[in-house]
Amino acid sequence: MSMTAAGRYLQLASQREPFLTRAREAAKLTIPTLVPPDGHGPHTKYYTPFQSIGARGVNNLAAKLLLALLPPNSPFFKLLIDDFMVDKMTQQPGMRGQVDKALNKIERSVMTEIEAKAMRISAFEALKQAIVAGNCLVYAEETMRIFRLDRYVVSRDPMGNVLEIITEEDISREVLPQILKETLEKPENEKSPEKTLKLYTWVRRNGTHWTVHQEIGTGQMVPNSKGTYPLDKSPWMPLRWTKIDGEDYGRGYVEEFLGDLRSLEGLTQSIVEGSAASAKVLFLVSPNGTTKMKEVAEAPNGAIRNGNAADVTVIQTQKHADFQVALSAIERIEGRISAAFLLAASVTRQAERVTAEEIRIMASELEDALGGVYSILSQEFQLPLVTRVMFRMERRGQLPSLPKGMVRPAITTGLEALGRGQDQNRLRRFLGNLEPLGPEVIAQYLNVPEFIARMGVSEGIEMDGLIRSAEEVAQAQQQAQLAAMGQQMLPGGMQILRDQLDPSKNGPQVEG
Repeated sequence: MSMTAAGRYLQLASQREPFLTRAREAAKLTIPTLVPPDGHGPHTKYYTPFQSIGARGVNNLAAKLLLALLPPNSPFFKLLIDDFMVDKMTQQPGMRGQVDKALNKIERSVMTEIEAKAMRISAFEALKQAIVAGNCLVYAEETMRIFRLDRYVVSRDPMGNVLEIITEEDISREVLPQILKETLEKPENEKSPEKTLKLYTWVRRNGTHWTVHQEIGTGQMVPNSKGTYPLDKSPWMPLRWTKIDGEDYGRGYVEEFLGDLRSLEGLTQSIVEGSAASAKVLFLVSPNGTTKMKEVAEAPNGAIRNGNAADVTVIQTQKHADFQVALSAIERIEGRISAAFLLAASVTRQAERVTAEEIRIMASELEDALGGVYSILSQEFQLPLVTRVMFRMERRGQLPSLPKGMVRPAITTGLEALGRGQDQNRLRRFLGNLEPLGPEVIAQYLNVPEFIARMGVSEGIEMDGLIRSAEEVAQAQQQAQLAAMGQQMLPGGMQILRDQLDPSKNGPQVEG
């Protein structure tokens, strides 16, 4: 008897358990609802951290990654085709410009489709899951869905290639097909039509394609749920924050700083509870003194009563020095966590005067530290997303069918953007090193149009039509010279006209 999807899910869940446990610990100190505790339900009471820097860091880092991976108003990929292939297909040399124009039109259509489906909202949630739990399953079809780590299992080969994915969902009996409902056992309580069942979606790699089908918890297959996907165009994308050879799952970014977060949580809790105790005001009146307790308790502010000051004392914790040690440790830990999550406070140096250049350099260094993350997300998220969206649009007739194996998408954001940023910094430093030579020497030896073009490429700007060519610059200079000559001649021409109209200078007489 073949294994059911539920049975296979339980088998793979045991291998997922260590990763899920660490993910729940990381979520507890950042955003507890991202990875709920085991056995959670509608009435689960989530832990509330004593500090908020963990949640701030996760949201800030996810927002920065979202802008880097899916930048607004600009495509994050480019369709590439080899020059030799262009000449071979068109049978005409020099057709590169027309081919690039056609590919650019396809790129804009794909970006319009991604924007129309509001995929950024789900992508932001997926990035937060990846940062905290280290893993997330993305399903990109007509709409994008996100599965938490506790809702799916995955199996990979030693090289990291996905072999199978199984998701687990809770569904109501009412949404099942009628033919399936008739074969199911009736619920124990007939008055509870919302009783849920487990729905499993099993995706398996089978040679050159993927096979998929759905089963309910009893092992019965859902009618019309079988399907196949091309191997490189599957809508199922199991994301990882880090790639670990030999393991089916990745590790989260928060897990790397779990020690600092735990220390900060404990110290902050101690400070909060200690401050609450210190804020409590409690008077003690000596039982053998002359001051009466009732008079002290009932006396209004500013009142005058008989008594001895030595009979009344106020309880104090006397922990100010200890609190200063804890606060100093909290400040150092917060600095490390802020730097790790690219918070603005970590960029600004603690000094009276901090230049904008210092802030820019430190921010750039922190961004460069995410190069490895950009690499894995571009291969496991951006590239499969573009491929799947283009495949779906081709199937619906919204895009022309591209030659197989000749046109490939290439990611132009993330790590590629970091590389362009490094080129830009080198160009700026090079120009700064030339400044001592003087503007005349720079203008004599520096190829200004080429320098401008390289700066534009480093910024990721489309330069076609933006910068004037050498011929256009020469033409503009010639027109400027002619205009200047005309301005110089205009006053003389007006004086000749005035002389001709002046009777005292034997000019033509005007009869009145």
